[in-house]
Amino acid sequence: MTPRTSRGADRARYDRATAHLDAPLALVDLDAFDANAADLVRRAGGKPVRVASKSVRCRALLERVLARPGFAGVMSFTLAESLWLARAGFADVLLAYPSADRAAFAELADNPKLAGAVTVMVDDPAQLDLIASARAGGTQEIRICLELDTSLRLFGGRIRVGARRSPLWEPDRLAGLARAVTRRPGFRLVGLMAYEGHVAGVADAVAGRPLRSRAVRLMQTAARGELAVRRAAAVSAVRAVAPDLEFVNGGGTGSVQHTAAEAAVTEVAAGSGLFVPRLFDHYSSFTGRPAALFAQPVVRRPGVGVVTVLGGGYPASGAAGPDRLPVPYLPEGLRYDPREGPGEVQTPLLGSPADDLRIGDKVWFRHAKAGELCERFDTLHLVSGDRVTAAVPTYRGEGRTFL
Repeated sequence: MTPRTSRGADRARYDRATAHLDAPLALVDLDAFDANAADLVRRAGGKPVRVASKSVRCRALLERVLARPGFAGVMSFTLAESLWLARAGFADVLLAYPSADRAAFAELADNPKLAGAVTVMVDDPAQLDLIASARAGGTQEIRICLELDTSLRLFGGRIRVGARRSPLWEPDRLAGLARAVTRRPGFRLVGLMAYEGHVAGVADAVAGRPLRSRAVRLMQTAARGELAVRRAAAVSAVRAVAPDLEFVNGGGTGSVQHTAAEAAVTEVAAGSGLFVPRLFDHYSSFTGRPAALFAQPVVRRPGVGVVTVLGGGYPASGAAGPDRLPVPYLPEGLRYDPREGPGEVQTPLLGSPADDLRIGDKVWFRHAKAGELCERFDTLHLVSGDRVTAAVPTYRGEGRTFL
């Protein structure tokens, strides 16, 4: 596990490092980022970690982590992003979601470099039809990955736990689509993915909620056991159709060590574990160090125990709720006004630390999710120790907003 440093010491470091910069701004603590990366590799137990780009959204940091032993390949989130990364030199890009981007498929089918670097996701024959119709004369073979639905189904399927992703739950249905891919010219089946979000992305040790946490742990134990058996059967069924399958991808930040232990899995995926946003604070399987933060400036002091910062209303995706909001992190002890919350253009913060803050001081926040922070900022200031060592563009800073 990667030990946390003192929050007070971190605040002092970040304030010193960015004293010459006006907020709003975003930073990545490279000491924490690198420690988190090392912990992911340790938990993967010798299997390569494919980095999820949606949780980073910064080319410089993708390059940094891929230069480390133990990481190999990118898991992307749109086809346009996949082609952009491949054009920039990323040689192994797995698109984790099906696409309907006909123009991008036409480019993929017409470019040997891109076709060799990018693998696209399919879980329905209709997606193959769309790709074939979009070729526009392109002759390159399209690399295909199939996705197995990982949801836990109870009581004959009447209860489902897990994200609604692929329709392919049964191994024989997955093998059926594998046969459809191998029979069609212009496609090559190279991979299988099974992302268990209900295991990898749900906190199981939430402070103050012992009963819910225990229920989550029981669910995850059952889900891991069921999926390990079904995933092995699915891999065996698909390999019977495509013996040269290159990879079987699974896992996520919260389940790296469990998924990597399955013999059928050849690689694991992770991304949020590099930044460690607030949604990843309450896991029994690992403890990371918060590495990505943003600062908002104090612009008002409405009264005793209150300051107002500029902006800050950056909710994360998912079902709306308090856990999707950024959290004031430094100085420790600030909280939202429950009648206002984080606002579009201003955010009042309550608590005794407010009385020590002056106009222009920075309040540091943590986003609820990882890469979505980068949709709000065009630059990440990279901090090592108490110095900014570089300022690198996010996807947004490079003029790229893929989704």
